Amino acid sequence: MPIRSLDALLASTELRGKRVFVRADLNVPLSDGQISDDSRIRASLPTLRRLREAGARILLASHLGRPKDAPDPKLSLAPVAKALASALQAPVTLASDCVGPEVEAAARRLRDGEILLLENLRFHRAEKKNDPEFAKALAALADVYINDAFGTAHRAHASTAGMVPHVPIVAAGALLAAELDALSSALAPERPFVCFLGGAKVSDKLGVLEALIERADTVAVGGAMAYTFLAARGEPVGRSLVETERFEDARRMLARAEARGCQLLLPTDHVVAERVDASAPASVVSIIPADRMGVDIGPETAARYAAAAAGARTILWNGPMGVFEIDAFSKGTESLARAVADSPAKSIVGGGDSLAAVAKVGVGDRIGHLSTGGGASLEFVQGLTLPGVAALDRPLDRPQDAAPAGAASAGGREGTG
Repeated sequence: MPIRSLDALLASTELRGKRVFVRADLNVPLSDGQISDDSRIRASLPTLRRLREAGARILLASHLGRPKDAPDPKLSLAPVAKALASALQAPVTLASDCVGPEVEAAARRLRDGEILLLENLRFHRAEKKNDPEFAKALAALADVYINDAFGTAHRAHASTAGMVPHVPIVAAGALLAAELDALSSALAPERPFVCFLGGAKVSDKLGVLEALIERADTVAVGGAMAYTFLAARGEPVGRSLVETERFEDARRMLARAEARGCQLLLPTDHVVAERVDASAPASVVSIIPADRMGVDIGPETAARYAAAAAGARTILWNGPMGVFEIDAFSKGTESLARAVADSPAKSIVGGGDSLAAVAKVGVGDRIGHLSTGGGASLEFVQGLTLPGVAALDRPLDRPQDAAPAGAASAGGREGTG
């Protein structure tokens, strides 16, 4: 599809003096107002550095957390502005809002290479609703639009989709392009193609399970979702979390995997405890007692999954194998992280807990691709259209309903608050 890359943009367009709107994913975790994981900030740096070098006047935008459609000081992007300034060794000014006369004036004052970080987009209900007037107000700030937020590319929001047709020049940032390139390997994988899926609920990953059963050679399931499959097959699961309403779906997927020749692996031993609590004694069993619940895959299962990883040529992993946030229940996930890193396969890892496991055991530099977008990556490998990507798919030489950024500066407008 004719999506302009950042390289192509820089080669074909003089950005010095132009206002460039960059939609990034700076939705970092905060603890007592401090950033506890800055990986998304670091992932945004290559695009920002190249734009600064090119003399672009950068309007940087993101959401943070889940504000209730109104300003919330606890979810201000102020800590992000500070972290960005430190990482870039350059000033980053935080705007008071993301639209409105004050923001327009601040945008006009930008000089070449400067960055204005717009305040949390989701302080406006209009962002998630993809309100047309709000989208036009965002678009009117800029001459060029760059989407570098793969983590929100599956959302049709004002900043990811609605504003794009109203900006003359659009492109994919370095991060977004790298994600699309890496994840495309899962659509046409080298075989054997082995997928590891974990997490709490079958319902959360039903679509991707169905899609991967059709495409993969092996799908290995862990986490609480495995117990829905085991229970649907009539095996005792004690007090493990199960979705009884998904039993038919689980049986259907088991049958489809068998018919297609896809090996669907389920745990054969389990770490169990009376409750999900760090103080609860844990043990390894083959059959889960009635008064226990499964909290992690057991060592035998971990070895089987590691063997599957060792024999793969392409690996996709999303989701933990157990209750990863509790140390005693994290060994299966950590074991899988090492196995994926040791494999000669082209590997793609996504999802917060999977990435945390990779970081915890220190093998990130041996993973082929660490995906910044959990939900977006799962939708992409299903072959679904991502609105934030589709919006960039347009003729490269023709503006679409575009107005020059200078026209935005003449005063107030509708949809600015």
